[in-house]
Amino acid sequence: MGTVAYRLALPPSLADAHNVFHVSMLRKYHPGPSHVLQWEPLELRPDMSFEETPIQILDRRIKQLRSKTIPLVKVLWQYHGVEEATWEREDDIQAKYPHLFSS
Repeated sequence: MGTVAYRLALPPSLADAHNVFHVSMLRKYHPGPSHVLQWEPLELRPDMSFEETPIQILDRRIKQLRSKTIPLVKVLWQYHGVEEATWEREDDIQAKYPHLFSS
């Protein structure tokens, strides 16, 4: 499309999705013989978005600031691998998803 935008060929199930992306949103693919894509269907809303659902808490840590401490949890999200787990505030995750802390 241009030097900073790409038009992607999307499958028919994503025909309503915007198919032009800025280069800053794309990552270079480094092929590997052992790389196998695990495809899982997404439950898309009518506006082509989906809800991120946490699966489990992987780790905990305390972020120490000058005058306070912030408890953090590393969250594994549905449709994402362990390498894409994110650090979130423990109180935010516990308020939204208390079932992750029941055990």
